[in-house]
This record gives sequence, structure tokens and C-alpha cells, in this order.
Amino acid sequence: MGWSLSIGRIAGTDIRLHVTFLLFLAWIGFADYMAGGPAAAIESVVFIVLVFLCVTLHEFGHIAMARRFGIRTPQVVLTPIGGIARLERMPDKPREELLVAIAGPLVNVVIALLLMAVFGLPLQGLMTLDLGQASLAERLLLVNVMLVAFNLIPAFPMDGGRVLRALLAMKLGASRATALAARIGQGFAALFVLLGLISNPFLVLIGVFIYLAAGTEARTAAFTGFAAGLTVKDAMEPPGTVLQDSQPLSVAIEALLASPQKEFPVIGADGRVTGLLDRDAMIVALRDTGDRGPIGAAMRVSKPLFAGQPLAEAFTSLRGRGVRAEIVVDATGHVAGVLSSENMAEMMLINSIRPGWRFRRS
Repeated sequence: MGWSLSIGRIAGTDIRLHVTFLLFLAWIGFADYMAGGPAAAIESVVFIVLVFLCVTLHEFGHIAMARRFGIRTPQVVLTPIGGIARLERMPDKPREELLVAIAGPLVNVVIALLLMAVFGLPLQGLMTLDLGQASLAERLLLVNVMLVAFNLIPAFPMDGGRVLRALLAMKLGASRATALAARIGQGFAALFVLLGLISNPFLVLIGVFIYLAAGTEARTAAFTGFAAGLTVKDAMEPPGTVLQDSQPLSVAIEALLASPQKEFPVIGADGRVTGLLDRDAMIVALRDTGDRGPIGAAMRVSKPLFAGQPLAEAFTSLRGRGVRAEIVVDATGHVAGVLSSENMAEMMLINSIRPGWRFRRS
């Protein structure tokens, strides 16, 4: 995710902090400093940091459960509205998705129980707690209880919405379940926006996020259904110009200017794929190091796809890694083409206008 900073790595997952979180923290600290002085500012900042530690542990609940099913999580991003764990893919089986979705809130249940046991905090009367007089432990207990309750609202793609989709998928199948869960999620999003306009503007932000995320999930599910039976070969583009990693960057610049091609396969001396160089990386390298450096220093490492690989699987791989394109290789490991998210989107557009269009290539 753009505008985020890496603050550490745990068990293969990069923990990133969105810059808006730092701005939010600074705003809270400044507001409380003006209202109550340095002590109030420090207390508020410590409380917010502890809350986001709980949020991080919540996300690692999802991550740990997903790992049990062979699903890695390259990164988790902390934002002012919560954490976003970027799983490489969602579980294929509804039962697995149910367990992954419920694992996060269960972590907050454990944290709440630990706070109650260690500090002797009662659960009754928690909702009428006077936050101005409450201890730090009492406020953290309240936050974790609220995180459980809020995340289990069946507003897809929140945890509760994913639980709902998993249960629906057991009866309706993945595509229909996702479409229905997304509509329900967008209904809750509209409710959040309405409540936010009346009471708390923060709910407006959450509502907009849920609405957009639910739409993205629905489109992803629609593509997965559309791509059933198609392979990467059916969607890939010709390789176009292929570069060598030892060539100077000036060769890549000339190739970029000479054609509409934006992604360039890069090969080594043996003709096998070593990486992929896209336009953005090319421009950054040109600005930072000039045009004489080797292409190999500017490219990103490629994880090639195979021409016979299921298209839905390849789409999930690209989405999980956050890349727009990837090289396709043949059985011998040589470049066969390039698969791009742009081309797949065009296929979806054609299919929406002319369902049943034959995309298979001989």
C-alpha cells in the first residue's frame, strides 16, 4: 500500500504503518496537549499505541489461522480505521474462510479475558464506564470488547461479513454468496454513512471504506466465476520487446518510446527470465541513477506464471502480491507472453457486454 512505512517484520509478514496513522497520532497528542498539558498528551498517545497493538494482534490472529491452510501474508498495514492484512489469497473452502475470519475477533476476546483476570476488572457495567475517570486497563478492556462487537457486524468485507459469506457459500456457492454478502455489506455501509452524518463523522469514513471494499470483492468474485475454465494463455498478451538484464537502461527507454508496451520481460544470458521492468520502475531508475546503469538493477524479480495455469489462480496471485503484470513462460522456461490486470479487465468488460464471448485461444 502506498504512503506506508515498514516498521518491522514478523514471521515473514511486513508490518507497515500508513502515514495517516502518524498524522492521527500527532493530532491526538496535540489536541490533548492543548487541553491538558504534556501528561495528558503522553497518556493519550500511549493509549492509542496500545489500542493499535491490540489491532495488530487481531490481524495476526487472521494471519496465523491463514498460515495453517498454507496461505501466506506478505504484509499488514495499520491505518487510523484499523488493520489490513494482505493475504496472498482467500481460503478456497468456506469452512477455512470461516475460521480465518473468526480468528481475529477471538484474539480480542483473549486480550479482554486477560485484562479482566490480571487487573480484576468486571465486565458488567462496562458500557456505562466514565472514560474520564477510567484506568488505562479499563479503557483497553472496553476497546477490545467493542472491537469484537464491531468486527462481527455482518458488513462484508469486515470479519462478520466474511463469516456471513462463508456460511452462505456452504449453501449457495462462492460467487452467489459473495454477491449477496457484498450487497448486504453495502447496505450496512449506507447505514454507517447515515449515522455518521447524524452523530459521528468517523462512521462516514468507515462506511465509504466498506462500500468500496465490498464492491471490489464482488468484482473479484465475478472475475473468478468468469475465468473458470480459462487459462493464462487465453488472457496473456504477446511478449513484445524482450530486454536483457545486462543492457543499459537507455535501451529500455528507447523501447518504451517506440511502442505502447509498458511491461518488459527481462532475460539473462541463457535466455531465461530474470525479472520484469515496468514503466514506473524505469522512470524512477532514470531519475535516480541515469540511463547507463544495467536494466537488471532497475527491474523487479519475476515470479513467472505458466501458460497452462488456471486464469483465476493467476489473477489471485497478482492481486495478492499487489502487482499489475507478470511474465508468462512456456514449458521450457522461456518467455511466452505477459499477463496484465489491464487486459483481464478488458476481458471482463467484453464479457459484461457480450456474455459467452469465446476467449479461448488455440
